Amino acid sequence: MVSCQYFDKQVPSKDELLEKELKSINWQEVDEFPSVADCDSVTDKVMRRQCFLDFLVTNIQQRLNAEPLKVLYPDLDTIQMKVTIFPDSHVQFEPKLSDSLIYGKATVDSVLQARLADFPPVKPALKRDIPVKTQFVLPVVLEVKR
Repeated sequence: MVSCQYFDKQVPSKDELLEKELKSINWQEVDEFPSVADCDSVTDKVMRRQCFLDFLVTNIQQRLNAEPLKVLYPDLDTIQMKVTIFPDSHVQFEPKLSDSLIYGKATVDSVLQARLADFPPVKPALKRDIPVKTQFVLPVVLEVKR
């Protein structure tokens, strides 16, 4: 009998394979962006992302324009809104206010939380088919009534 060299190859250990796989994953990007029912029909990844961001901004603007924030803060025209979408589909909103509004932060916060409490359901982002937390900072332009 003659043996050949193909049987002498070492099989990589599971730790080596795991480490190689973990290094190949881009942890800064998701495989599937968060979505809402209105954007589920969009198949292109970039357009689906834009659809979702447009939905967020439009929905937030509509809800905030119904509240008299402009009466309380007439100089307030744009709010930087930090939106966090958790793996369980829970959505959290946190306004990033300028220094001039720091004293009114509690008032603005309470108005925002009340107006955004019944936000439509959002499907979380997916990384390797596992729901993950994502965050966005969106400029929300408040309606200007003059």
